[in-house]
Amino acid sequence: MSGRTGGRWAAVAAAVCAMAAALAVLPPSAPDAAGSRAGATAAASAARQSAVRAPATCTDPEASLRPSTADGPAVQRIKNRGRLIAGVDQNSYRWGYRDPATRELSGFDIDLVRAVAKAVLGDPDKVTFLAIPTNQRIPALEKGKVDIIARTMTINCDRIRQVAFSTAYFEAGQQVLAPKGSPVTAFDDSLKGKKVCTAKGSTGESELRSESHGATVLTVPNQLDCLVRLQLGRVDAVITDSALAAGQAAQDPSVRLVGKPFTTESYGVAMNLGDQDLVRRVNAVLEDYRRGGAESPWMVAYRKWLAADLKGITAPPEPKYKD
Repeated sequence: MSGRTGGRWAAVAAAVCAMAAALAVLPPSAPDAAGSRAGATAAASAARQSAVRAPATCTDPEASLRPSTADGPAVQRIKNRGRLIAGVDQNSYRWGYRDPATRELSGFDIDLVRAVAKAVLGDPDKVTFLAIPTNQRIPALEKGKVDIIARTMTINCDRIRQVAFSTAYFEAGQQVLAPKGSPVTAFDDSLKGKKVCTAKGSTGESELRSESHGATVLTVPNQLDCLVRLQLGRVDAVITDSALAAGQAAQDPSVRLVGKPFTTESYGVAMNLGDQDLVRRVNAVLEDYRRGGAESPWMVAYRKWLAADLKGITAPPEPKYKD
């Protein structure tokens, strides 16, 4: 077996192990916290959602509620519990992944969740992390399984009718990931006759539904599932966020980003539509997270996790607020 082939299969094995490990991460002190809360609060969550409706028209989905540190019912719920329950990814390198050396969840999104926990509860470790597949992000919020989702989730007009978002904390775009030497060159007719993978419920799925460029589309629960299929030769290309694709290319040097991002997207922290006080509190956290120029917590996290693969970013996105 050649060194390149061995390295590629090592990457496959690591990815498969990560997929098998994609289970809820609960602290020993509260193993049943998420399950009991989901059963007890499903009706209350539905009531909150029915009481709050997103606007019928959508012209600026990134505009969020203005920040506030006042304690409303959602923030008080978290304080009474003593833990923040956060839906995250544990398979996206650099964003939310299990560090093989420490077995701890790490990444840009994980640091942001800990900042929210510190602001609300005074301790960045008072978090129960739940690994949530891409297609279960919105249902997890609607059913009250989690307080927040911080999982490279794009803000768009369809989603703001289902969940509430913070202001944008990162900007990316959909892009194509393909093996080196592939005839696929971009999101264009080079995809014709090819098999393309994307995560169910993702922006990539929506884009491919609108224009497949003649490709056969395969949807899977998580983006990492697409990377494994690409490594095994079962698909020809992957459509995903450029930020996630950069991390996947860093994991496996046999694949690369091709073409340019063909959308512009903003990531936000997602919450239940009825938890407006929590949206305002998270926006207050983000205001502090952006503050400080080159030494802001946001820039420190960017340099730590993302700068090696996503070069040239000099500042976080500017927040937009509703009038």
